[in-house]
Amino acid sequence: MRAPYFATATAALLLAGCTVGPNYHRPQVAVPASFRAPEPLSQPEAASFADLKWFDVFRDPQLQDLIKTALASNYDLRDAVARVDEARANLGITRSNQIPQLSASGSMNYTRISRGSFSIPSSIPINQDINYGAAGLNLLSFQIDLWGQLRRATEAARANLLNADWNRKAVITTVVSQVAADYFQLLELDSELEISKRALETRRESLRLTQERQVHGLATLLDVRQAEQLVDSAAESIPQLQQQMEQTEDQISLLLGKSPESFERGRHFSEEFFPPDVPAGLPSALLERRPDIRGAEQALIAANANIGVAKAAYFPQISLTGSIGGQSSKLANLFSGPNGTWSFVPQVTQPIFTAGRLKNNVRLAEAQRQDAQIAYEKSIQTAFQQVSDSLIAHQRTRESRVEQEKLVTALADRKRLAYRRYEGGVDTQLNALDADRDLLSAELTLAQLHYSELVSVVQLYQALGGGWQ
Repeated sequence: MRAPYFATATAALLLAGCTVGPNYHRPQVAVPASFRAPEPLSQPEAASFADLKWFDVFRDPQLQDLIKTALASNYDLRDAVARVDEARANLGITRSNQIPQLSASGSMNYTRISRGSFSIPSSIPINQDINYGAAGLNLLSFQIDLWGQLRRATEAARANLLNADWNRKAVITTVVSQVAADYFQLLELDSELEISKRALETRRESLRLTQERQVHGLATLLDVRQAEQLVDSAAESIPQLQQQMEQTEDQISLLLGKSPESFERGRHFSEEFFPPDVPAGLPSALLERRPDIRGAEQALIAANANIGVAKAAYFPQISLTGSIGGQSSKLANLFSGPNGTWSFVPQVTQPIFTAGRLKNNVRLAEAQRQDAQIAYEKSIQTAFQQVSDSLIAHQRTRESRVEQEKLVTALADRKRLAYRRYEGGVDTQLNALDADRDLLSAELTLAQLHYSELVSVVQLYQALGGGWQ
């Protein structure tokens, strides 16, 4: 007689462990053997520049203070943290559906019957006061997860939580990189402003000498006007640089979650901020280090689990509802045997005709999974493209900066010789003024190339997935 019961219990256990829908498997994505760069990279190293924490990369004390403030107050980052909390709460709500939920209830009823409203003979005794109470425990509607619908929903909610958390880390990487890039922009503008002010002072001195030469008949009015033109052009560029500087400070203020204000600078722009060697590391490690790739994979896992949720709707759903308690006119007898009450209501629901709703829900879930997989694969290829672009920018801007330094040295010597020849009456002022203009333009270009080289390293650090550790 025990065999049927044993078989029934075994079947119930097997059904309880059944989960419909596909299990997740990471898609196979081709990973290049090395990152693309203008010149072949040396033998890839396991260690990467992006394995360093941001405060080991950005060592300027003022910049570190700015980044710390941004990580505490940046609006985008605070929003990302709130989304993590939202996803965590949603996981708790979804997971609670797998556990039976109980509620307690209690009530007291006080009733007095009016004898005058009924034709009841006075000889018939009747209790005009009717008092009774009820208390019990109620089992809220609980679904037996035979087909894994609730487990798949929990799996999706857990993946959504991880997706939100990886997105938070991606925002950290972006905030750190943006603050660093804007800070270097400030230093570059400071350098340009210093160059322009120095050029202005030099040109004012040249104008004074030209005016003296005119007094002694050694220079013409045209020479004076040309010298004045150089002074005015240098003076006109200074307010423009100050405007860019102040607007950049406003942009940093927004990143820091503050009202617009000015910021102190630390190291001088001409100093080296990064080590000369910035290894990219192994391409395969990029998939694990980039937070946006990890987040895209969690979105794919959630979409894959939702297919199981949609498919489970095809099968019978069994829910249980019940209660146990007592009813009595005396509190002391509320839970005695004769006053006990209970109910147990199992219910089975099987969809029969839904006009294609269930089938299209499955199709929708499968299409969403396909969309998530495409986004995941695209995020990988985008990451390799960004790393390649950053490596190219770093190498090419460094080459340009080296050549520009040589040009600035040559033009500075040319200017010195041109003014000496002009003052000695050997050459015209036009050549001296041309040399002055060319030197100023070359010095400003060198400052911009130095900034571009720094930013290329920041972009490489971000592209490799650094900054969130």
